[in-house]
Amino acid sequence: MVELTLTPGSLDLSTLRKINNSSVKLSLAKHAESQIAASAQTVQNVINEHRTVYGINTGFGLLANTKIADDELELLQRSIVLSHAAGIGEYMDDSTVRLMITLKINSLSRGYSGIRLQVIEFFMQLLNSEVYPCVPKKGSVGASGDLAPLAHMCLPLLSEGNMRYKGNIISAEEGLKIAELKPLTLAAKEGLALLNGTQASTAFALQGLFRAEDLYAQSCVIGSISIEAAMGSRSPFDARIHDIRGQRGQIDTAQVFRELLDTHSQISDSHVNCEKVQDPYCLRCQPQVLGACLTQIRQAAEVLLCESNGVTDNPLVFADVGDIISGGNFHAEPVAMAADNLAIAIAEIGALAERRIALLIDSNLSKLPPFLVENGGVNSGFMIAQVTAAALASENKSLAHPASVDSLPTSANQEDHVSMATFAARRLGEMANNTQGVLAIEWLASVQGLEFRKPLKPSNKVQNAKTLLREHVSYYDKDRYFAPDIEQTNTLLSEGKLCDFIDSNPLPSY
Repeated sequence: MVELTLTPGSLDLSTLRKINNSSVKLSLAKHAESQIAASAQTVQNVINEHRTVYGINTGFGLLANTKIADDELELLQRSIVLSHAAGIGEYMDDSTVRLMITLKINSLSRGYSGIRLQVIEFFMQLLNSEVYPCVPKKGSVGASGDLAPLAHMCLPLLSEGNMRYKGNIISAEEGLKIAELKPLTLAAKEGLALLNGTQASTAFALQGLFRAEDLYAQSCVIGSISIEAAMGSRSPFDARIHDIRGQRGQIDTAQVFRELLDTHSQISDSHVNCEKVQDPYCLRCQPQVLGACLTQIRQAAEVLLCESNGVTDNPLVFADVGDIISGGNFHAEPVAMAADNLAIAIAEIGALAERRIALLIDSNLSKLPPFLVENGGVNSGFMIAQVTAAALASENKSLAHPASVDSLPTSANQEDHVSMATFAARRLGEMANNTQGVLAIEWLASVQGLEFRKPLKPSNKVQNAKTLLREHVSYYDKDRYFAPDIEQTNTLLSEGKLCDFIDSNPLPSY
């Protein structure tokens, strides 16, 4: 369990990664309470002074010009939560909901949302009790906030909806008993403050970021194994090549490969004077391609860290001067574009890995037995495993199409341009699974290739990566039921074991 005393607006990526991976015990820094109270009082002053302010005593969206009577304000806030809880599809994983609630607490606690401390404490208690609202994955267009997902997140406040505890679906009433909580009556602005915001799309995008980082690291390790298996050259990783281009991601990636491959190995020494002039791009250009992916990962990380600490509801309360200003911070275009760039990076990591598999099984290129198996013809070896990798890489090409360029007007054209950030981020999980599947097959293929280079040994780290795999998957000496090998290797990748092979890790959340 992660224990965190939250200073609002100060979350870092490493902490968010930990919260994604495990439960959290959250408390709030005491100094934040005064700003929260001042913000809530500013909203109450509007009511006391009978002023009309959007989101406090008006309708929402196209109904913004409809004044709401004071005796209906509590009903207004309850109604907005219930009516906006219109999501559909499978429920988000607990990890996604945990991130989403943490992000919402972080945003509200900065004291610009006009919400009472007790509402924030309600959500902290849910997190600390590991009782998570059931939130459908689909239903947000990423503008005017992630309205439907956040509304489902808020239903337990009203003792409505379902929750999940230790993997079991229970009623909100049961969940509140476990968390030792009672339903709350929402005050003016609180429902809107909870529903506006980009926390659902940002949570999905953060998970995509963390997966992309892992895939990058794993691709560097497995790509290094393929270099040794294919008797590739170390020359393309010479620091001088990358320094004179100046691309930081490329420079750092080449450094990672140099550490993994070392200066030489028994395998590399055996072909110093070979006739081959250059390796195919899938080996030679790994610093350039994976370096470009690293640059996109870093850029997305910068955007998502900013969004994780930002205030994204509407209207915003500036208690120091008593102003309440309506704007558009709920528009998730930054998240959508960051997710689109992550999608490209994830797709390219998989595409390059698939090409390395294709090289290894092609005896003309790799000088290894056809399809990496003895007695070819009787044995098909890695023939269809490569087809599976090609299917996964190709599927990612369609999924990588940018979501942020799409928009459908909503709310009777009041909300006439939307970001599609939630889908842009949500699809990253499926894309990451595809690329991880490709890397699993390449890990199997590259280690199989090393078997045919015996008794020559690869670099120490490549040898260690081979040993790790062989502890779980045996040598493919003849055709056998292949799917369990891929599944076991995929599990090893899910556990992140290969990520530890990289010393000078260039990734933002590590």
